[in-house]
Amino acid sequence: MDVRREDRTGSDPGLAEAFREAMAQLVSGVVVVCARQADGAPCGLLVSSVCSYSVQPPSVLLAVARTARTYRALAAGAGFGVHLLGSEHAALAAVFAGRGDDKFAGVGWDWDGEVPRLLGVPGYLRCATRASFQHGDHAILVGEVEHCSLGSGEPLLYFRRRLDWRLSAATAQDGG
Repeated sequence: MDVRREDRTGSDPGLAEAFREAMAQLVSGVVVVCARQADGAPCGLLVSSVCSYSVQPPSVLLAVARTARTYRALAAGAGFGVHLLGSEHAALAAVFAGRGDDKFAGVGWDWDGEVPRLLGVPGYLRCATRASFQHGDHAILVGEVEHCSLGSGEPLLYFRRRLDWRLSAATAQDGG
């Protein structure tokens, strides 16, 4: 295995590629994060870098590319919704991972106060932005959970750059 020294200049493309490959081996859940834009329109994106941050107060942490179109609305700090996706939501995930102009067309949603809320997902957290900071090409946002609703079902997972909902025994045995 090739182990490289840290390159703080970001100029080592080999290190960046090795890092991307390493992170592709990490199983993560995926969520759709939605916010309200300055013009009042809803916006959203698919996020795989999300985790619980604190229990007291209940909080989540997520990382968002600063080049993402939704970033500006999230950075405004008005709050956001985190939608936990189920195994049946791969098509919905693809919509919010894409670059479409109106990601909400044909998607069931409604307003939860100032936050766009997707309907029919197994989990939803309405969050108030409590902290944010920039590092590299991303921003870290901490949202304090104001409302939480949960359903049931198998989660949608992201692994090896694929959306799936189960890790088969074959996947675990093939070196991953």
